[in-house]
Amino acid sequence: MVSKRAFDLVMAAVLLIAFAPVLGLAALVVRLSLGSPVFFKQVRPGLHERPFTLIKFRTMKEGYDAAGRPLDDHERITRIGRRFRASSVDELPELWNVLKGDMSLVGPRPLLMEYLTLYSPVQARRHTVRPGLTGWAQVHGRNAVSWEDKFELDVWYVEHRSFLLDLKIIWLTVWVVITSRGVAQPGHVTAEPFRGRTG
Repeated sequence: MVSKRAFDLVMAAVLLIAFAPVLGLAALVVRLSLGSPVFFKQVRPGLHERPFTLIKFRTMKEGYDAAGRPLDDHERITRIGRRFRASSVDELPELWNVLKGDMSLVGPRPLLMEYLTLYSPVQARRHTVRPGLTGWAQVHGRNAVSWEDKFELDVWYVEHRSFLLDLKIIWLTVWVVITSRGVAQPGHVTAEPFRGRTG
């Protein structure tokens, strides 16, 4: 049986090399349009809820209202940022997270640290595997599915994961990215915030 970690290592290294020109061009575009820093870094929960620093390309500009509060995401995201998100170019730096072992190519997407206390015991099972660059929920609607459905899909993956399933998800991800399906929920840049247990 092929080791999932070995597969992740080889594929992440190959993809980083293959996408090097895209990564370089994207970094230049972000630098020219948004300035420095080029990367967006945020602490997310990984395997067994251990925190790690996720790295992505920036897609939003800094912006504050008259009271000094950050503007909503839809007011800060740039035209280039929307294109990056639709094509998932902003996610490519996460291949470095895969190479480091913070993430896997396939698994539940890493969400926010503040969500950890909001999960039900069943939902929390999504953290018994490494978070993924793509996952079962991503190929079944991405950000357009409800939180309840997303967590059900994540837990289903945890319970049924296999090398062949991972290959299927990777193949389906290519189609999802090409068609830009489910990039955002209506009225949101990506998805509405998770408020608490949905089931």
